Amino acid sequence: MRLFCCKYTHIFKIQVLLLCVVLLLGLCSCAKNKYSDPHEGMVCVPDGRGGEMWAPLYKDIPVSNFSLSDFYSDGEYIGYSGKEYTAFRGIDVSEHQGNIDWQAVRDDGIEFAIIRAGYRGYSQGKLYEDSCFRKNIEGALAAGLKVGVYFFSQAVNTDEASEEARFLLKIIEPYKLSLPVFFDWEKVANVGETRADNVDGDTITECCLVFCSIIKDAGYDTGVYFYRSLGYYDYKLDRLSDLVFWVGAPGETPDFYYKHRIWQYAFDGTVSGIEGGTDLNIMFQEHSESTLPPAPSIIPGAIPPEVTLPDPGNPQK
Repeated sequence: MRLFCCKYTHIFKIQVLLLCVVLLLGLCSCAKNKYSDPHEGMVCVPDGRGGEMWAPLYKDIPVSNFSLSDFYSDGEYIGYSGKEYTAFRGIDVSEHQGNIDWQAVRDDGIEFAIIRAGYRGYSQGKLYEDSCFRKNIEGALAAGLKVGVYFFSQAVNTDEASEEARFLLKIIEPYKLSLPVFFDWEKVANVGETRADNVDGDTITECCLVFCSIIKDAGYDTGVYFYRSLGYYDYKLDRLSDLVFWVGAPGETPDFYYKHRIWQYAFDGTVSGIEGGTDLNIMFQEHSESTLPPAPSIIPGAIPPEVTLPDPGNPQK
């Protein structure tokens, strides 16, 4: 009888030991799951709608150092009162703004303009010069504004991005720019299917790099425009850190996480000399940087070369 009890006592101890091992493994598994961070390698940022979202964290890109208390509204425009930067008031325009009285724009306190020079259609992929580009850039320069340009891209591969850059260079050749040439790739909404719907972030990034490389080789400064979600979720910003960042983030204060030179804060601003709404921007110059060059005049005697363009058809396509 005693031997029988010892035998089952030994079995019982083994069972208890095995149970303890199972419980320990379970606890370890629970602990591992409990402390796993689903947002590792990400940063929480404002989404522009009063909420927050998680975005990729790039450790090698400088973080924005704006103090939000340094921004104020003076009615139509947002101003900056901080000591870290000198701020310039600006707009960006295209043919959609129609005929612009550039002297009235300058008299309203606008100091710079970024002008659309051309674009690729979203359905057929044709290249077009903006129908108001030459009138706009000549008017802005004559009014004494600092001027940059942008190209609205719908490139689906680097060959198309290269084509866009070379097309743009022909258009802007007669003019001296004091601000960069910007690559502006956007997802077109509310128009049905487009040829660029399935272009991924890696491809967009490569297109931007190829475009800007060609423009830079021609002697121009280069930059990239993007709105919050495109910058956070599509572009690989760590590969674009050598470019000037121009960020579309409408609001009362700049909330984009990474450092940027130009902040587009409104899409429907009112500016003297422009009928209807227009985009409003602030450009920041660090006090440690050299002073921006003055806005140049049109090259004396220069006649803009004719650029062979396809039949415009529907200008949005």
